[in-house]
Amino acid sequence: MNNTIFTFKDNSPKYKQIYEKFKSFIEQGDILANEQMPSIRGLADSLHVSRNTTLMAYEQLVAEGYIRGEGRKGYLVNELEPLISQDALISHNKKQTESKKPPIVNFRADAVDQTHFPLKIWRRIANQVLTSQDSFRYGEPFGEITLREQISTYLFQSRGVKTNAKAIIIGSSTQQMLVYLGHILKDEFQSIIVEDPGYDGAREAFQFHHFMFETLPVYETGTDLSQLEQTRSQLIYVTPSHQSPIGVSMSIQQRQMLIHWANKMHGYIIEDDYDSEFRYTQQPFPALASMDSKKVIYLGNFSKSFLPGIRLSYMVLPEELLNRYKNQFLHFESTTSLLSQLTMAKFMEEGEWNRHIKRMRLVYKRKMQYLVSELKEHFKQNISIIGEQSGLYVLVKVHLNRSEEWLIERASIYGVKVFPTSIYFIKNHSNEPIIKLGFSNLTNDEIQLGVKLLKEAWL
Repeated sequence: MNNTIFTFKDNSPKYKQIYEKFKSFIEQGDILANEQMPSIRGLADSLHVSRNTTLMAYEQLVAEGYIRGEGRKGYLVNELEPLISQDALISHNKKQTESKKPPIVNFRADAVDQTHFPLKIWRRIANQVLTSQDSFRYGEPFGEITLREQISTYLFQSRGVKTNAKAIIIGSSTQQMLVYLGHILKDEFQSIIVEDPGYDGAREAFQFHHFMFETLPVYETGTDLSQLEQTRSQLIYVTPSHQSPIGVSMSIQQRQMLIHWANKMHGYIIEDDYDSEFRYTQQPFPALASMDSKKVIYLGNFSKSFLPGIRLSYMVLPEELLNRYKNQFLHFESTTSLLSQLTMAKFMEEGEWNRHIKRMRLVYKRKMQYLVSELKEHFKQNISIIGEQSGLYVLVKVHLNRSEEWLIERASIYGVKVFPTSIYFIKNHSNEPIIKLGFSNLTNDEIQLGVKLLKEAWL
């Protein structure tokens, strides 16, 4: 590789500049699919940098799927999807829309149970809020203090998190809050550790600020923290109470290990506690933020547990980040509805939130048990079920020597919509396809029909 193509700039790490240059070469077709990349040692020598620098660049290219390592062959370029013209894309999408009918059963995981939603109570409180003077103004930039106070009380009672209401920031979604968080962290940190597999929306948020990624492998047996000491990043994003998507929970020993790592590295843990309310085998684990309030950034939301369309999320910031955040975003308008915030605050104050969670935990537990029993009865040894202890979906590992794409397409032909998990994986790929089945907005009859149709489609 001719090193004249590299002109290093002083204001960016060299490994990042090498990564971006090779990424550009591959995307533009200057390096072709299956072409061999320069060796790590050879590239380091030609560019007069350390082997560690070129290794970091290559690891990022591997993590994003641009290249792959093949033992003694070294690193080879992966094939990228060709770009499709806008006209062709519109035509293709139109044909697909015309030819496909709505599914008979949709195992979506981004919905909640409609029949048990406390509509009358919510409407009554919303109507009361609309008559109050507070409703006829713009909202506070960091969220309404009445809601922040209710969240503070709830977090202490349910998750053991001791926090002042002023340390809580209200936003519209977890992903949006991660984008804002990334903005205040990007100058101090250039990379972050993410779970593999893990929530793709979080990776998109961090990628927006050009964070580099290191990965933490997650298996059906749990999260592998053994390589944590070898990582270079000082930030880590985790879903410890109900790992997304595998569903495992971190043990108390693993949580202590993670806290110790954050203190040793002078870094932060971003804890996404997205649906910890719905654990069916035992009480929810205490949050990481309850163990260390200085090194854990805590994220929660009302979308999974209450209503997706309400667009209400929140973040608890350690004191040393709080002032930095408020200085950056003091003059920005709130991104979430004032009326929704005031209504939720009143809903929580009247005890309706706790009653709703207690009721829905039982409803979803029964649905989970019914879905698992139906799957086991119809598929027997042809599948393995992952994550049946908590959450609003299960993963189904299919032992039929079929691809994920084939399973989804066949299900669609039979009127069932199921969902992929390949989008969550970076390097730690499964040796068999895993399908995601949500159940929260389905009746038992719909679950039974959906599983029956899947059996006809797949077996």
